[in-house]
Amino acid sequence: MIELGALIMTLGFYLASRRISAWGRDNPLLSPPVISMFAIIAVLLIAKIPYRDYFQAVRPIHFMLGPATVALALPLYNQLDRLRRVLVPLMVALVMGSAVGILSAVFIGAFMGLPHEVLLALAPKSVTTPIAMGIAEKIGGAPSLATVFVMITGIVGALVATTVMKLVRVKDPVVKGFAMGLAAHGLGTVRAFQIGEMAGAFAGLAMALNGLMTAIIVPLILSLIP
Repeated sequence: MIELGALIMTLGFYLASRRISAWGRDNPLLSPPVISMFAIIAVLLIAKIPYRDYFQAVRPIHFMLGPATVALALPLYNQLDRLRRVLVPLMVALVMGSAVGILSAVFIGAFMGLPHEVLLALAPKSVTTPIAMGIAEKIGGAPSLATVFVMITGIVGALVATTVMKLVRVKDPVVKGFAMGLAAHGLGTVRAFQIGEMAGAFAGLAMALNGLMTAIIVPLILSLIP
C-alpha cells in the first residue's frame, strides 16, 4: 500500500504540475519537474518519511528513466540531416562547454574557500545524477553532495536558460537545445522540449555526450590542480 500511495502521489503531483505549467504558458518558474519535486519534498518533510523509503517505493519510475533516456534518440533520428551538417561545431562546443563548466565551478568554489571534498562533488554538477554520483565517488567526493549540486544546477539552468538565450540573441533551436542539455542535463532537456522538438532532440544529445565527456575530463582536470 505504501508503494502504491507513493506512486500515485508522484504521478499525481507531476500531472498537476503540468496543468499548472500550461496555465502559466510554460513559464520556466512553473516547470513541471521543479514544481513536482518541491511538492514531494514538502510532503516527505511534513510526514517525516525518509527519502530512502520513498525512493524504494517509486523504484518502478526510477527504472523507467533508462528507457526514457533511450527514447530521446527518436526525435534526434528525425533531425539526422541537420545533425550531419553541424556535427563538428557541436563536438567543439561539447568539449569547450564541458571543460568550462567544470573549471568554472571548481575555481569559483576554491576562491570561496570550499573544502576539497566539496569541490570534488561540485565538479560533475552538469551531468545526470547517476553519472555525477559515480564520478564523485571515483574521485573522492561525496556522492550525496554531488546529487544536491546536480539538482541545483538543473533547476537554475531550467529557470534562466530561455532568458539568457534572449539576452545573447540566440534564435537557432539547435544551439538553444544543445546548450541547455549541456549545462542543465535532464531539467534543461525538459525545458528544451517545451521550446520545440528540434531543441529537445539536441538537448538530449548534449546531455548524453556530456555525461561521457565529463567522466573522461574531470579526472584529467583535477589531476592538474594542486
